[in-house]
Amino acid sequence: MADPKGFLNHGREVAKSRPVDVRLKDWNEVYVPGSLLPIISKQASRCMDCGIPFCHNGCPLGNLIPEWNDYAYREDWAAASERLHATNNFPEFTGRLCPAPCESACVLGINQPAVTIKNVEVSIIDKAWDSGDVAPQAPERLSGKTVAVIGSGPAGLAAAQQLTRAGHTVAVYERADRIGGLLRYGIPEFKMEKRHINRRIEQMRAEGTRFRTGIEIGRDLKATDLKKRYDAVVIAAGATTARDLPVPGRELKGIHQAMEYLPLANKVQEGDYVTSPISAEGKHVVVIGGGDTGADCVGTAHRQGAASVTQLEIMPRPGEERNPNQPWPTFPMLYKVTSAHEEGGERVYSVSTTHFEGDEDGNVQWLHLTEVEFIDGKLTPKPGTERKIPAQLVTLAMGFTGTDRENGLVEQFGLELDERGNIARDADFQTNVPGVFVAGDAGRGQSLIVWAIAEGRSAARGCDRFLAGASELPAPIRPTDRSLMV
Repeated sequence: MADPKGFLNHGREVAKSRPVDVRLKDWNEVYVPGSLLPIISKQASRCMDCGIPFCHNGCPLGNLIPEWNDYAYREDWAAASERLHATNNFPEFTGRLCPAPCESACVLGINQPAVTIKNVEVSIIDKAWDSGDVAPQAPERLSGKTVAVIGSGPAGLAAAQQLTRAGHTVAVYERADRIGGLLRYGIPEFKMEKRHINRRIEQMRAEGTRFRTGIEIGRDLKATDLKKRYDAVVIAAGATTARDLPVPGRELKGIHQAMEYLPLANKVQEGDYVTSPISAEGKHVVVIGGGDTGADCVGTAHRQGAASVTQLEIMPRPGEERNPNQPWPTFPMLYKVTSAHEEGGERVYSVSTTHFEGDEDGNVQWLHLTEVEFIDGKLTPKPGTERKIPAQLVTLAMGFTGTDRENGLVEQFGLELDERGNIARDADFQTNVPGVFVAGDAGRGQSLIVWAIAEGRSAARGCDRFLAGASELPAPIRPTDRSLMV
């Protein structure tokens, strides 16, 4: 145990954010660089090394949290990094982007503020990179087998790295012009600077993984031809079909899916544009959808100089304390204020969009809405609550409904879907087509980055067993286990 009295002697401290007026002038990460290291040893000492560490259950990766907390407390950063990487290929991603279900399951959190597990995690990996403790792990020998991975998000990258280290020759196919999937173009720079992706890609290249960008399987290269070229295929194409809003006026100019809006802002940071083709500058912006993607749109609009930003959510505002039907150690739905919300704007709950109104040139100008309430378990408009708000740019951030069906990938492979419209798979993450595996959102449905990495690792083990008859890669999670889905 790190410090038997750590949780008694030290309160919870988290990373410090840069002042709002400063960080809105750039796209760098919102946190003060280096602010964690002076406090992280004390924060790690708050871990109680519980006899039954529920944080393990809260984390889909099964991270060895008490172990690396102990090493962080002792400032043995090399050992902490080794324990962290034992279960997680990319802790710098999860340490910045994961909503930390591990903290919701922390035993200390029953009656005190939970251990800052996420902050400890990101401190360990950042220190490891700075100290040169993260090095390529090339396989000692090659198997002679080849694997194609479709998609370069967290699931695809995790699967590719595991399979490469197992000795297989792996090529990752990405339809975008750069590797990273939604990590690259869906996550704004102020939440995770893309240098973190770039150095992982270089590590993977040094290990032997090959990358093919600008190739969409199903369109640019038929799935059947891909299968003929490789001994196995892992599909990690995500759930990229966005949920739409079929109301009158949807066709007006200025209404965009979040994944049309956010990637362009990231392309500006990559140097592809001077200014975004879809910019919030000087406009009244409305974001429909109250989740993390909506918050990303809010933060992006602030940095582009929006005149105002309003975020709409159809559900009631969550409480600030656990609901009785979400007891510890489950992940509770709580009201949270992200860094983007700290920067301004208005959040409106329990409202539904009825229609959009435009000007004579077909540009959206107003959004009409009504308040809603639950009646007999159904959200119903409240009479007399209709109103309109200015809306010159609208982003739809209402989630995703499944993997892309328009590119022909599902049909060309001949894949079966489950009852939720995701690609069906067995306990080894194998589809109905022998040698074709699926991981991440494409098989699970829209979920968290930590689930994507866990599924990528699990699919890699199943694929390795298929190719070699056995596998020494870590045991997988069960693809049907949704007990921890958040």
